[in-house]
Amino acid sequence: MPDCLFCNIVEGKVPSKKVFEDDRTYAFEDIDPQAPTHVLVIPKKHISGLQNAEPSDAELIGYCYLVAARIAHERKIEDTLRTVCNVGPRAGQAVFHLHIHVLGGRDMKWPPG
Repeated sequence: MPDCLFCNIVEGKVPSKKVFEDDRTYAFEDIDPQAPTHVLVIPKKHISGLQNAEPSDAELIGYCYLVAARIAHERKIEDTLRTVCNVGPRAGQAVFHLHIHVLGGRDMKWPPG
């Protein structure tokens, strides 16, 4: 999508601090980190949000979570890992391209919001 911030990041039109990339996903540092590790994992395929995903997207969405686990392992934050997928503006989704927040490196509180 030409007006999607995250699509433009994947295409290299908008700079980011890349953490991981393969043929299906791209991961980068959040510009407003809420934990010592705060990485966003996105599918390269544009899916505007979880509520708009199709059954055929299930494997890709699951794969994004495996990438999140890989990043957590590489950063040795498995014991403080939290993944978040905000769905819709009332839940805090600000960029309408499905993304998973990978947060860790500090104690997490519950409830989160």
